[in-house]
Amino acid sequence: MRIKNLFIPLFCLVTIHVQAQDNWLTKKQVTEDVEFLIKTLNEKSSYAYLNGFDFNKDFEIYLTSLKDSTRLKNFGLFITNTLAKIGDRHSALNGIRGYSLNESLFLPFVYAPVNDKVVVLNYDQDENLKILNPRFPYLKKIDGLDIDKFLQKTRPEDIKAPKETYFTLAVRDIRDIQKNYILLDKPLPKEIELTLSDAVFQNDTVLVVPVKDKSERQRPWDEKFERDYLFIKDEDFNQPENIAGLFSLDDNIAYIKLPEMVSKDEAPLLFEKVNSFMKSIQNDSEALIIDVRANGGGTRDLLYEFAKYLIHPDSIHIVNVVKQRGPLPLPKDYKESLHSRFLYSFSELDDREQKKATEFLKNFEPIYELDEAKYSEYYFGLLNGEKLSTEGLYYNKPIYILANEKTFSAASVFVSAFKGIPNIKIVGVTTDGSSGNSDWVDLPNSKLFGKISTMVSFQKSGKVLDGYGTTPDIKIERDMNQVLWQSDTQLEKLRALIKEK
Repeated sequence: MRIKNLFIPLFCLVTIHVQAQDNWLTKKQVTEDVEFLIKTLNEKSSYAYLNGFDFNKDFEIYLTSLKDSTRLKNFGLFITNTLAKIGDRHSALNGIRGYSLNESLFLPFVYAPVNDKVVVLNYDQDENLKILNPRFPYLKKIDGLDIDKFLQKTRPEDIKAPKETYFTLAVRDIRDIQKNYILLDKPLPKEIELTLSDAVFQNDTVLVVPVKDKSERQRPWDEKFERDYLFIKDEDFNQPENIAGLFSLDDNIAYIKLPEMVSKDEAPLLFEKVNSFMKSIQNDSEALIIDVRANGGGTRDLLYEFAKYLIHPDSIHIVNVVKQRGPLPLPKDYKESLHSRFLYSFSELDDREQKKATEFLKNFEPIYELDEAKYSEYYFGLLNGEKLSTEGLYYNKPIYILANEKTFSAASVFVSAFKGIPNIKIVGVTTDGSSGNSDWVDLPNSKLFGKISTMVSFQKSGKVLDGYGTTPDIKIERDMNQVLWQSDTQLEKLRALIKEK
């Protein structure tokens, strides 16, 4: 079973490695851990130095300023902030684990992103979301600090995320006021001053609220469609009651929701349903929507299952190229890891595929030129219609893939792979792209641990997935009704757009 990414705050993670917060590390222990981490990054990290960030300088300054000892949590925060600057999204979002800030104090209310603003919500007596103050719905300042400046400092682990992703994650974290004040290096008062503003940020009101203990905190905001599947395990998508609601045909528009990129081994029933549904809509639908919003990733199995129907039988498309960091030539286990992601070297392709790969590389302009002494040759992700197609079942009608800023990892690969394919449009907002083929790293003294990507994954455009994501062909953002769970506005607008066409 794959552990699902719930986008929970990094500092709330509880693991078997968490140590008591009165633990201290000597300067010698910290120095040894830093040296171990630098060595690991230089030997394994695929994204080290690519964006111009030299982590060696940060480590040098930190060690120079360090006194005889430091708290585990302070060291954990430093490592988290430093690694995030590398731009490795798998490393950042999974986080450095093994420490906790022992948060116990929180802000009241619920905070949600809408149109680049922060709306403050509460629950009514029926547990429905409502705007806290309809006249002044938006959060403008926290204790006199402009909300934009506040947010820029409170999600350091996602500093290299696409801006839409960073904003959403930071807004959800406003609730975690004790953690935020630690990051701001400010003492936490017993009461917090919230400045609320109107729609044009011209008229304000001030609300003074007490901080709440853990028993009174409210859950952070999520999309309604996201929360419905938040705690369902991958293997649970092999149960009919959990997959029945993922498929529908309404007004000749077929719809498939993919909450997770589950593997075929864990959920064969879901794959059977995908195939039976795709066959059933061949004549009864005029368009198809595939919804991967808030899909945290998994495997690429569903990408290649859908390709059987979405890729023309006579076509071959290069949809992803990667280079693997590691010993050269790549050992067998490295190759097997790439093959499990449907990635193959040039020599492993057939004649038609090699011709397509050669043509592709002539015009391919990667954002980074990689050192051939450290990285493998290109491995290609391709969709070969002749090999994939199910006879007579090519879906030649308009297809729309609906994505958002929490579409991550294999789900973001899904979006990127199908962008630019005939009949397919990407809709929504830019994804939180990532594709790293990660390895675990454990620091010997502090016992802090986390993931480091070992593969650089390029999109067809030449950009990497990490930090850039995939931009939509048709941008549709959530509105206030969607934030309040009163409608799924993005989906409704897309349906209306399809009907107009």
